[in-house]
Amino acid sequence: MSKNSKQTSPNVASVAGKALGSSSSSAVQKSLAGSALRQSGSSAQTGAQTEGRASRALDNPNSAPVTKTLAGSVVSQSNRQR
Repeated sequence: MSKNSKQTSPNVASVAGKALGSSSSSAVQKSLAGSALRQSGSSAQTGAQTEGRASRALDNPNSAPVTKTLAGSVVSQSNRQR
């Protein structure tokens, strides 16, 4: 697996932390938030399943802005060869 040079920004990491701590966050938001936080300060790369979930969230016009923020960060740190 190639090394990922991108990392979650501090602003997105803050959004992710709030999403994980909120009881009103959806399961998709919590999943994307966990992935975004895992990629904060590390060379971790988005897995295929999470990449698909994030892609679907971005394509969904009903996704909340928080979901789209998290999904955008997660997708940007995915494997470009997939």
